[in-house]
Amino acid sequence: MNYRHSFHAGNFADLVKHALVLWLLRERQADGPVTVLDTHAGAGLYDLTGDATRSREAEAGVARLMTAADRPPLIEALAAEVAALNPGGGVRYYPGSPVLIARALRAGDRYAGFELREEVAGLLRDSLAVFPTASGTVGDGYEQAVPAARGEGAPLVLIDPPYERPDDYHRAADAAAAIVRADPKAVVAIWTPLKDMETFDGFLRRLAAGAKAPILAAEARLRPLSNPMTMNGCAMVVINPPAGTEAAAGEICGWVAGTLGGEGARAEVWWS
Repeated sequence: MNYRHSFHAGNFADLVKHALVLWLLRERQADGPVTVLDTHAGAGLYDLTGDATRSREAEAGVARLMTAADRPPLIEALAAEVAALNPGGGVRYYPGSPVLIARALRAGDRYAGFELREEVAGLLRDSLAVFPTASGTVGDGYEQAVPAARGEGAPLVLIDPPYERPDDYHRAADAAAAIVRADPKAVVAIWTPLKDMETFDGFLRRLAAGAKAPILAAEARLRPLSNPMTMNGCAMVVINPPAGTEAAAGEICGWVAGTLGGEGARAEVWWS
């Protein structure tokens, strides 16, 4: 499956991922300065009049978010960030994780994003130029996140690969486990698409065997898993989840599945 950030920006999976990452960051900030590492950062900020118009996924995602009534608090927090980037109204610009996180950094916090493709890394650096404690670097995030996590004082790490390569599930699980072995207090959040449960279950088994730490899995399924070539839903898997993560993930996934999903939509949160 080809999952280009710019092509899918603002879709339902972004809402799940970004609402939970924003909550995780604020929870970590309650304990002191935070370093956030982002293994597959992307461009940082997306103009939805660009690549996203080809998929039209933003129309079924962030566009519906911004017109929805009675948004729960954690969904409202993400909507507020989107609104701040579109002061004239509408939804032209959508923040990727780099800009979303950089906007929430406090004194003493730091963000480091890695991006494999040089042309995208240039866009990432441009989007972060106004944030003095945020940086974008070209390189393989799987390889660079592990040494970067050492000595950072319990970092928050986001692993969000495009799942274009057949080994992405294995590399994501192995990198997450290595980060937790290097720093047992690190919080690692891994995003995955949901195409079929066999693939997802295999990922969870590999992750649990390597990490040997508490793991929480949260999924928002918009349709039954009947077509493995379609992203029927998405999941966020959190290693060493802070207290309250289960309720936060339930609120986010429940709203996305219930508001944006069709027949057979469901949300579930469980300990792996």
